[in-house]
Amino acid sequence: MTTLVQLRKAALSHPGTAEEAAPGTVAFTVGGKRFASMGEDGLLELRLPASDVEELLTAHPTAQPPVRGVVRVAIGDVNGQQLNHWVRRAWLSQAPKRLAARVAAGDTAKPGEVGDLPKAIGGPATRALAGAGITTLAQVAALTDAELLAMHGVGPKAVRILREALAP
Repeated sequence: MTTLVQLRKAALSHPGTAEEAAPGTVAFTVGGKRFASMGEDGLLELRLPASDVEELLTAHPTAQPPVRGVVRVAIGDVNGQQLNHWVRRAWLSQAPKRLAARVAAGDTAKPGEVGDLPKAIGGPATRALAGAGITTLAQVAALTDAELLAMHGVGPKAVRILREALAP
């Protein structure tokens, strides 16, 4: 069963995301625009583009049709992989255009072809770093292990490889 903890991790893995708490609700914003939230009722709320709404409604029969551009679905009806997908789609739809374009460009990044990042970190880590605008080891050096691990696609092995590449 997917939880608020997983929603928080998925949402905060995207650059520029802020978490806002209000009584009974946790919301995630980018550029001042809400893209995902969840209330005490366990309903995940996503602001998706119209092109994604039908796909979500088809994939999740318990999902509620959009009201003022927000689709609702019980978080327990969405598995972790689906949650990551829908949160990303919602984030992309609300992020400032330049930020969304940078992240989307990271989707095509290939290991060994981004700045001086080592090829050995693999595709997911390369795409996550490139999507966050991190293309050099010098930029990696400014981040903590926790900040790196918070990026969806960067795991302990990639962090170890990056740290080894930074070692004198």
